Amino acid sequence: MHGTQVHDTQQPVISVRNLWKVFGPKAARVPGSEELGALSRRELLDRTGCTAAVRDIDFDVAPGEVFVVMGLSGSGKSTLVRCLTRLIEPTAGEVIFEGEDILSADPKRLRDLRRNKFSMVFQHFGLLPHRCVSDNVAYGLEIRGVPKAERTKRAKEVIELVGLGGYELSYPDQLSGGMQQRVGLARALAGDPDVLLFDEPFSALDPLIRRDMQSEVIRLHREVGKTMVFITHDLSEALKLGDRILIMRDGALVQIGTGDELVAAPADDYVRDFVRDVPRSHVLTLKWIMRAPRDSDPLDGPELGPDVVVREATRSVLAAEKPVKVVKDGELLGIVGDEEILSVIAGGSDS
Repeated sequence: MHGTQVHDTQQPVISVRNLWKVFGPKAARVPGSEELGALSRRELLDRTGCTAAVRDIDFDVAPGEVFVVMGLSGSGKSTLVRCLTRLIEPTAGEVIFEGEDILSADPKRLRDLRRNKFSMVFQHFGLLPHRCVSDNVAYGLEIRGVPKAERTKRAKEVIELVGLGGYELSYPDQLSGGMQQRVGLARALAGDPDVLLFDEPFSALDPLIRRDMQSEVIRLHREVGKTMVFITHDLSEALKLGDRILIMRDGALVQIGTGDELVAAPADDYVRDFVRDVPRSHVLTLKWIMRAPRDSDPLDGPELGPDVVVREATRSVLAAEKPVKVVKDGELLGIVGDEEILSVIAGGSDS
Protein backbone atom coordinates (compact mmCIF):
# COMPACT_ATOMS: atom_id res chain seq x y z
CA MET A 1 0.00 0.00 0.00
CA HIS A 2 1.25 3.48 -0.67
CA GLY A 3 1.34 6.00 2.11
CA THR A 4 2.31 5.71 5.70
CA GLN A 5 1.84 2.46 7.52
CA VAL A 6 -0.20 2.86 10.64
CA HIS A 7 1.87 2.47 13.77
CA ASP A 8 0.18 2.04 17.12
CA THR A 9 2.88 4.10 18.80
CA GLN A 10 1.83 7.26 16.97
CA GLN A 11 -0.64 9.64 18.50
CA PRO A 12 -3.69 9.64 16.18
CA VAL A 13 -4.42 12.94 14.39
CA ILE A 14 -8.15 12.30 14.76
CA SER A 15 -9.77 10.13 17.39
CA VAL A 16 -13.51 9.54 17.21
CA ARG A 17 -15.34 7.92 20.15
CA ASN A 18 -19.02 6.92 20.50
CA LEU A 19 -20.02 9.42 17.83
CA TRP A 20 -23.75 9.83 17.19
CA LYS A 21 -25.69 12.11 14.91
CA VAL A 22 -29.43 11.85 15.31
CA PHE A 23 -31.86 14.01 13.33
CA GLY A 24 -35.37 14.59 14.66
CA PRO A 25 -37.30 15.65 17.77
CA LYS A 26 -35.48 15.27 21.12
CA ALA A 27 -32.56 13.66 19.30
CA ALA A 28 -30.33 13.72 22.39
CA ARG A 29 -32.33 10.98 24.15
CA VAL A 30 -31.37 8.34 21.55
CA PRO A 31 -27.60 7.92 22.21
CA GLY A 32 -28.13 7.58 25.96
CA SER A 33 -30.83 4.93 25.66
CA GLU A 34 -29.80 1.33 25.22
CA GLU A 35 -33.34 0.47 24.16
CA LEU A 36 -33.61 3.16 21.46
CA GLY A 37 -30.02 2.61 20.30
CA ALA A 38 -30.81 -1.04 19.61
CA LEU A 39 -33.70 -0.29 17.24
CA SER A 40 -33.32 -0.60 13.49
CA ARG A 41 -33.48 2.56 11.41
CA ARG A 42 -37.13 1.92 10.50
CA GLU A 43 -38.20 1.10 14.08
CA LEU A 44 -36.43 4.15 15.48
CA LEU A 45 -38.17 6.40 12.97
CA ASP A 46 -41.59 4.86 13.70
CA ARG A 47 -41.20 5.12 17.46
CA THR A 48 -39.46 8.48 17.89
CA GLY A 49 -39.56 10.31 14.55
CA CYS A 50 -35.73 10.32 14.67
CA THR A 51 -33.12 9.09 12.21
CA ALA A 52 -29.69 8.01 13.46
CA ALA A 53 -27.40 8.99 10.57
CA VAL A 54 -24.27 8.10 12.55
CA ARG A 55 -24.53 5.44 15.27
CA ASP A 56 -21.93 5.00 17.98
CA ILE A 57 -18.85 5.09 15.74
CA ASP A 58 -15.22 4.77 16.94
CA PHE A 59 -12.05 5.07 14.86
CA ASP A 60 -8.60 6.69 14.82
CA VAL A 61 -6.75 8.24 11.91
CA ALA A 62 -2.95 8.09 12.08
CA PRO A 63 -0.63 10.89 10.91
CA GLY A 64 -0.11 10.71 7.14
CA GLU A 65 -2.76 8.02 6.68
CA VAL A 66 -5.29 7.96 3.83
CA PHE A 67 -8.39 6.83 5.71
CA VAL A 68 -11.38 5.97 3.53
CA VAL A 69 -14.99 5.94 4.74
CA MET A 70 -17.13 3.92 2.41
CA GLY A 71 -20.77 3.00 2.13
CA LEU A 72 -23.77 3.14 -0.16
CA SER A 73 -25.77 6.33 -0.37
CA GLY A 74 -27.68 6.93 2.84
CA SER A 75 -25.14 5.00 4.93
CA GLY A 76 -24.16 8.16 6.85
CA LYS A 77 -20.65 8.63 5.46
CA SER A 78 -21.08 12.28 4.41
CA THR A 79 -22.75 13.12 7.71
CA LEU A 80 -19.82 11.48 9.51
CA VAL A 81 -17.17 13.56 7.73
CA ARG A 82 -19.14 16.76 8.34
CA CYS A 83 -19.33 15.91 12.05
CA LEU A 84 -15.52 15.89 12.18
CA THR A 85 -15.41 19.66 11.59
CA ARG A 86 -18.84 20.35 13.09
CA LEU A 87 -20.32 21.47 9.79
CA ILE A 88 -22.97 19.18 11.23
CA GLU A 89 -23.18 19.23 15.04
CA PRO A 90 -22.81 15.73 16.51
CA THR A 91 -25.51 14.64 18.96
CA ALA A 92 -23.11 12.79 21.29
CA GLY A 93 -19.59 11.41 21.53
CA GLU A 94 -16.19 12.99 21.06
CA VAL A 95 -13.95 14.06 18.20
CA ILE A 96 -10.39 14.61 19.41
CA PHE A 97 -8.17 16.42 16.91
CA GLU A 98 -4.45 16.62 17.79
CA GLY A 99 -5.39 16.14 21.44
CA GLU A 100 -8.15 18.76 21.48
CA ASP A 101 -11.87 17.99 21.83
CA ILE A 102 -13.44 19.73 18.85
CA LEU A 103 -16.93 19.43 20.32
CA SER A 104 -16.06 21.81 23.13
CA ALA A 105 -14.39 24.41 20.86
CA ASP A 106 -16.08 27.82 20.89
CA PRO A 107 -17.10 29.42 17.54
CA LYS A 108 -13.86 31.42 17.24
CA ARG A 109 -11.64 28.39 17.87
CA LEU A 110 -13.73 26.34 15.46
CA ARG A 111 -13.26 28.99 12.76
CA ASP A 112 -9.49 28.91 13.37
CA LEU A 113 -9.41 25.13 13.06
CA ARG A 114 -11.41 25.16 9.83
CA ARG A 115 -9.22 27.85 8.32
CA ASN A 116 -5.84 26.51 9.38
CA LYS A 117 -6.06 22.82 10.20
CA PHE A 118 -8.75 21.28 7.97
CA SER A 119 -9.53 21.63 4.31
CA MET A 120 -12.51 20.14 2.55
CA VAL A 121 -12.83 19.09 -1.08
CA PHE A 122 -16.45 18.52 -2.10
CA GLN A 123 -18.04 16.97 -5.17
CA HIS A 124 -19.19 20.45 -6.20
CA PHE A 125 -16.02 22.43 -6.37
CA GLY A 126 -17.73 25.74 -5.51
CA LEU A 127 -15.27 27.82 -7.54
CA LEU A 128 -15.94 31.54 -7.77
CA PRO A 129 -16.82 32.14 -11.45
CA HIS A 130 -15.61 35.76 -11.60
CA ARG A 131 -12.17 34.98 -10.22
CA CYS A 132 -9.28 33.50 -12.14
CA VAL A 133 -7.67 30.22 -11.07
CA SER A 134 -4.97 31.94 -9.05
CA ASP A 135 -7.48 34.05 -7.08
CA ASN A 136 -9.73 31.04 -6.51
CA VAL A 137 -6.79 29.06 -5.11
CA ALA A 138 -5.68 31.97 -2.91
CA TYR A 139 -9.19 32.70 -1.62
CA GLY A 140 -8.73 31.01 1.77
CA LEU A 141 -5.45 32.83 2.31
CA GLU A 142 -7.13 36.13 1.48
CA ILE A 143 -9.78 35.50 4.14
CA ARG A 144 -6.97 34.82 6.61
CA GLY A 145 -5.43 38.19 5.81
CA VAL A 146 -2.29 36.90 4.08
CA PRO A 147 -0.63 39.72 2.07
CA LYS A 148 -1.28 39.66 -1.69
CA ALA A 149 2.30 38.98 -2.87
CA GLU A 150 2.63 36.06 -0.48
CA ARG A 151 -0.70 34.47 -1.39
CA THR A 152 -0.03 34.82 -5.14
CA LYS A 153 3.32 33.06 -4.64
CA ARG A 154 1.72 30.26 -2.60
CA ALA A 155 -1.11 29.90 -5.15
CA LYS A 156 1.45 29.52 -7.93
CA GLU A 157 3.27 26.77 -6.00
CA VAL A 158 0.16 24.65 -5.41
CA ILE A 159 -1.16 25.25 -8.94
CA GLU A 160 2.14 23.76 -10.20
CA LEU A 161 1.80 20.93 -7.69
CA VAL A 162 -1.62 19.85 -9.07
CA GLY A 163 -0.42 20.09 -12.68
CA LEU A 164 -2.20 23.31 -13.72
CA GLY A 165 0.86 25.50 -14.31
CA GLY A 166 0.09 28.04 -17.05
CA TYR A 167 -3.63 28.26 -16.18
CA GLU A 168 -3.26 30.80 -13.34
CA LEU A 169 -5.18 33.50 -15.23
CA SER A 170 -7.88 31.27 -16.76
CA TYR A 171 -11.45 31.39 -15.44
CA PRO A 172 -13.37 28.34 -14.17
CA ASP A 173 -15.74 28.21 -17.15
CA GLN A 174 -12.73 27.88 -19.46
CA LEU A 175 -11.67 24.65 -17.73
CA SER A 176 -12.89 21.05 -18.00
CA GLY A 177 -14.51 19.32 -14.99
CA GLY A 178 -11.27 17.50 -14.15
CA MET A 179 -9.28 20.74 -14.28
CA GLN A 180 -11.85 22.50 -12.10
CA GLN A 181 -11.50 19.72 -9.55
CA ARG A 182 -7.72 20.26 -9.60
CA VAL A 183 -8.35 23.93 -8.79
CA GLY A 184 -10.48 22.73 -5.85
CA LEU A 185 -7.60 20.50 -4.77
CA ALA A 186 -5.08 23.33 -5.08
CA ARG A 187 -7.33 25.59 -3.02
CA ALA A 188 -7.53 22.94 -0.30
CA LEU A 189 -3.74 22.57 -0.27
CA ALA A 190 -2.96 26.30 -0.37
CA GLY A 191 -3.52 26.86 3.34
CA ASP A 192 -1.23 23.93 4.20
CA PRO A 193 -3.83 22.18 6.39
CA ASP A 194 -2.98 19.22 8.63
CA VAL A 195 -5.93 17.19 7.34
CA LEU A 196 -7.65 17.09 3.96
CA LEU A 197 -11.26 15.88 3.97
CA PHE A 198 -12.68 14.68 0.65
CA ASP A 199 -16.41 14.12 0.26
CA GLU A 200 -16.95 12.07 -2.92
CA PRO A 201 -14.94 14.65 -4.84
CA PHE A 202 -14.73 12.72 -8.12
CA SER A 203 -18.14 11.08 -8.38
CA ALA A 204 -19.43 13.61 -10.93
CA LEU A 205 -16.42 13.13 -13.24
CA ASP A 206 -16.37 10.66 -16.09
CA PRO A 207 -14.45 7.41 -15.42
CA LEU A 208 -11.20 8.26 -17.21
CA ILE A 209 -10.85 11.68 -15.58
CA ARG A 210 -11.85 10.10 -12.31
CA ARG A 211 -9.01 7.58 -12.57
CA ASP A 212 -6.57 10.40 -13.35
CA MET A 213 -7.74 12.32 -10.30
CA GLN A 214 -7.34 9.26 -8.08
CA SER A 215 -3.77 8.86 -9.30
CA GLU A 216 -3.28 12.57 -8.70
CA VAL A 217 -4.38 12.23 -5.07
CA ILE A 218 -1.97 9.30 -4.59
CA ARG A 219 0.85 11.33 -6.16
CA LEU A 220 0.05 14.36 -4.00
CA HIS A 221 -0.08 12.17 -0.94
CA ARG A 222 3.41 10.86 -1.70
CA GLU A 223 4.69 14.40 -2.26
CA VAL A 224 3.04 16.30 0.58
CA GLY A 225 2.25 13.44 2.99
CA LYS A 226 -0.96 14.95 4.33
CA THR A 227 -3.40 13.03 6.49
CA MET A 228 -6.50 12.45 4.36
CA VAL A 229 -10.03 11.31 5.11
CA PHE A 230 -11.73 10.29 1.90
CA ILE A 231 -15.45 9.54 1.50
CA THR A 232 -16.59 7.36 -1.40
CA HIS A 233 -19.29 4.86 -2.38
CA ASP A 234 -16.95 3.24 -4.91
CA LEU A 235 -15.03 0.21 -3.70
CA SER A 236 -12.35 0.31 -6.40
CA GLU A 237 -11.65 3.95 -5.45
CA ALA A 238 -11.48 2.97 -1.76
CA LEU A 239 -9.06 0.11 -2.47
CA LYS A 240 -6.90 2.26 -4.71
CA LEU A 241 -6.59 5.16 -2.26
CA GLY A 242 -7.04 3.82 1.24
CA ASP A 243 -4.43 2.69 3.73
CA ARG A 244 -7.46 1.59 5.76
CA ILE A 245 -11.16 1.52 4.93
CA LEU A 246 -14.16 1.91 7.23
CA ILE A 247 -17.37 0.42 5.82
CA MET A 248 -20.66 1.94 7.02
CA ARG A 249 -24.21 0.70 6.76
CA ASP A 250 -27.29 2.49 8.12
CA GLY A 251 -25.11 4.84 10.15
CA ALA A 252 -23.14 2.07 11.89
CA LEU A 253 -19.61 0.78 11.43
CA VAL A 254 -19.62 -2.67 9.84
CA GLN A 255 -15.88 -3.27 9.44
CA ILE A 256 -12.63 -1.36 9.46
CA GLY A 257 -9.39 -2.66 7.99
CA THR A 258 -6.90 -2.61 5.14
CA GLY A 259 -8.15 -3.53 1.66
CA ASP A 260 -6.67 -7.02 1.86
CA GLU A 261 -8.32 -7.60 5.27
CA LEU A 262 -11.74 -6.65 3.91
CA VAL A 263 -11.35 -8.91 0.88
CA ALA A 264 -9.76 -11.87 2.70
CA ALA A 265 -11.75 -11.73 5.93
CA PRO A 266 -15.05 -9.88 5.43
CA ALA A 267 -16.86 -9.31 8.74
CA ASP A 268 -20.29 -10.31 7.46
CA ASP A 269 -22.39 -10.95 4.35
CA TYR A 270 -22.77 -7.23 3.70
CA VAL A 271 -19.00 -6.76 3.33
CA ARG A 272 -18.67 -10.10 1.52
CA ASP A 273 -21.20 -8.85 -0.99
CA PHE A 274 -19.40 -5.55 -1.35
CA VAL A 275 -16.03 -7.15 -2.14
CA ARG A 276 -17.36 -10.06 -4.18
CA ASP A 277 -16.30 -8.69 -7.56
CA VAL A 278 -12.85 -7.50 -6.54
CA PRO A 279 -10.08 -9.33 -8.43
CA ARG A 280 -8.53 -11.03 -5.41
CA SER A 281 -5.05 -11.31 -6.92
CA HIS A 282 -4.91 -7.49 -7.13
CA VAL A 283 -5.65 -7.02 -3.44
CA LEU A 284 -4.62 -10.06 -1.42
CA THR A 285 -1.06 -10.24 -0.17
CA LEU A 286 1.06 -13.35 0.32
CA LYS A 287 0.34 -13.51 4.04
CA TRP A 288 -3.28 -14.44 3.21
CA ILE A 289 -2.41 -17.35 0.92
CA MET A 290 0.82 -18.78 2.38
CA ARG A 291 0.80 -22.17 4.14
CA ALA A 292 2.99 -23.81 6.74
CA PRO A 293 5.92 -25.75 5.24
CA ARG A 294 5.59 -29.54 5.10
CA ASP A 295 8.52 -31.83 5.90
CA SER A 296 8.89 -32.60 2.21
CA ASP A 297 9.12 -28.92 1.16
CA PRO A 298 12.56 -27.66 0.10
CA LEU A 299 13.32 -24.45 1.99
CA ASP A 300 16.00 -22.99 -0.24
CA GLY A 301 13.69 -21.18 -2.68
CA PRO A 302 13.57 -17.42 -3.25
CA GLU A 303 12.21 -15.07 -0.57
CA LEU A 304 9.39 -12.51 -0.70
CA GLY A 305 7.78 -10.36 1.99
CA PRO A 306 4.30 -11.06 3.41
CA ASP A 307 2.91 -7.75 2.09
CA VAL A 308 3.68 -8.41 -1.57
CA VAL A 309 0.45 -8.44 -3.60
CA VAL A 310 -0.35 -11.80 -5.21
CA ARG A 311 -0.50 -10.35 -8.72
CA GLU A 312 3.01 -8.92 -8.32
CA ALA A 313 4.36 -12.20 -6.95
CA THR A 314 2.76 -14.48 -9.55
CA ARG A 315 5.60 -14.44 -12.06
CA SER A 316 8.34 -15.05 -9.47
CA VAL A 317 6.42 -17.89 -7.80
CA LEU A 318 5.56 -19.65 -11.06
CA ALA A 319 9.09 -19.22 -12.40
CA ALA A 320 10.74 -20.55 -9.24
CA GLU A 321 11.45 -24.27 -9.18
CA LYS A 322 10.91 -24.40 -5.43
CA PRO A 323 8.26 -22.84 -3.20
CA VAL A 324 8.81 -19.18 -2.43
CA LYS A 325 9.54 -18.47 1.24
CA VAL A 326 7.51 -15.70 2.86
CA VAL A 327 9.95 -14.00 5.21
CA LYS A 328 9.74 -10.96 7.45
CA ASP A 329 12.63 -9.64 9.56
CA GLY A 330 14.52 -12.86 8.93
CA GLU A 331 11.67 -15.06 10.18
CA LEU A 332 10.07 -17.69 7.94
CA LEU A 333 6.29 -17.15 8.11
CA GLY A 334 5.20 -19.67 5.50
CA ILE A 335 5.63 -20.72 1.91
CA VAL A 336 3.76 -20.12 -1.34
CA GLY A 337 3.89 -22.46 -4.30
CA ASP A 338 2.20 -22.71 -7.69
CA GLU A 339 -0.88 -24.26 -6.10
CA GLU A 340 -1.55 -21.36 -3.73
CA ILE A 341 -1.04 -18.74 -6.44
CA LEU A 342 -3.16 -20.56 -9.02
CA SER A 343 -6.05 -21.08 -6.60
CA VAL A 344 -6.33 -17.32 -6.12
CA ILE A 345 -6.09 -16.60 -9.85
CA ALA A 346 -8.45 -19.42 -10.79
CA GLY A 347 -10.83 -18.50 -8.00
CA GLY A 348 -11.12 -15.05 -9.55
CA SER A 349 -13.27 -12.98 -7.27
CA ASP A 350 -15.40 -15.66 -5.68
CA SER A 351 -13.04 -18.04 -3.91
